[in-house]
Amino acid sequence: MSATDNIADVMATPHYWSDACKHLVKKDRVMKRLIPQHGDGCLHTRGDAFTTLARSIVGQQISVKAAQTVWDRFAKLPRKMSPGNVLKLKVDDMRAAGLSARKIEYLVDLALHFDSGAIAPKAWEAMDDETVIAELVAIRGIGRWTAEMFLIFHMMRPNVLPLDDVGLINGISQNYFSGESVSRSDIREVAAAWAPFCSVATWYLWRSLDPLPVVY
Repeated sequence: MSATDNIADVMATPHYWSDACKHLVKKDRVMKRLIPQHGDGCLHTRGDAFTTLARSIVGQQISVKAAQTVWDRFAKLPRKMSPGNVLKLKVDDMRAAGLSARKIEYLVDLALHFDSGAIAPKAWEAMDDETVIAELVAIRGIGRWTAEMFLIFHMMRPNVLPLDDVGLINGISQNYFSGESVSRSDIREVAAAWAPFCSVATWYLWRSLDPLPVVY
């Protein structure tokens, strides 16, 4: 979260966080060490599906710091971040903010899906994780990782395990395998003790690498 973000944008925290921490501390030696190091910190959501997905697209394949810089520039272009306003932006202005041609295409396609009513975010609440992921990956520019970040950061689903997330991979490598490379089966084996709170454990591993929380 940058200094320019309004704290009022952060609208909610997960009701299950305390129970999840108790479970993880009891079941996992690394979590027993990590969780007390981060005090009262927890996952937050901005409560806006379009903004969360747009930030995820902007952040693809670049560092967290670079993503924040590009997002800050892009977010200044419309008066308010909304699908309709994004559709009114000039391509040249979006390029000048640091967005690639492909990411601009993805953001416009995302805005069209929201603006036309082709997707119904409110309906996702009643769907399981995999059904939401299937709907999201049908949108250009949204792969499984982006959909998983949406489940964690927007919907605050408690048991998402993003197997392709670099932060999760590095966090498990450093905290469980002394820096050795890890396979998907290694990750699943470690995460078996976390269920049904894999999202929470993932969040703490991210914090072990970077104490400053990311808010999509």
